Amino acid sequence: MIVKVCGMRQPENIRAVEQAGADWIGLICYDRSPRFVSSVPSYLPQHSKRIGVFVNEDYAGITHRAHELSLDYLQLHGKETPGLCKKLHEEGFRLIKAFALRKASDLECTYAYAPYCDYFLFDTPCHGYGGSGQSFDWSILGNYKGDTPFLLSGGIRPESLPALSGFHHPRWAGIDLNSGFETAPAQKDAKQLASFIEQFRLLTNK
Repeated sequence: MIVKVCGMRQPENIRAVEQAGADWIGLICYDRSPRFVSSVPSYLPQHSKRIGVFVNEDYAGITHRAHELSLDYLQLHGKETPGLCKKLHEEGFRLIKAFALRKASDLECTYAYAPYCDYFLFDTPCHGYGGSGQSFDWSILGNYKGDTPFLLSGGIRPESLPALSGFHHPRWAGIDLNSGFETAPAQKDAKQLASFIEQFRLLTNK
């Protein structure tokens, strides 16, 4: 089960979160985010996968930052089209496409992206693009019949463990953590994360 910690920026905090057991570390490449990574941090993950998070960026902007940060995956968190995903996929980039889910019918748009994406990320609808600290109704995902594995996102915090232990879906691949473990924007509590990750792995047995 993948544990992604998103919204990282400070070099020593990145190192500490990597040591806490994060499988993936998210670097936000969206300049309106309070967690925006404007320049290359002096320390980047060496063992955790590097995920770049983009919102409505064009092809040139995405590929520039992908190479600059040596990204393992590109997470597209805006209104990116299947056509853009196809182009990036054909260039060899591994993709995660995020979708905000309000109701079961919102899942219908995912299928056009499935041929080009390695993972989906299901998040809470909000005025911005993620980072709301709010969760959505996970029961909606009982209607997801696609083959693309997905990560749960939106408002996951230490007290979410009981709900996570009760969630089941054959395509559930992991969780995305962010503001629920922050002491300030882009600053995570690594000790709290380490404890949570250990408990989560025990609960999910993965």
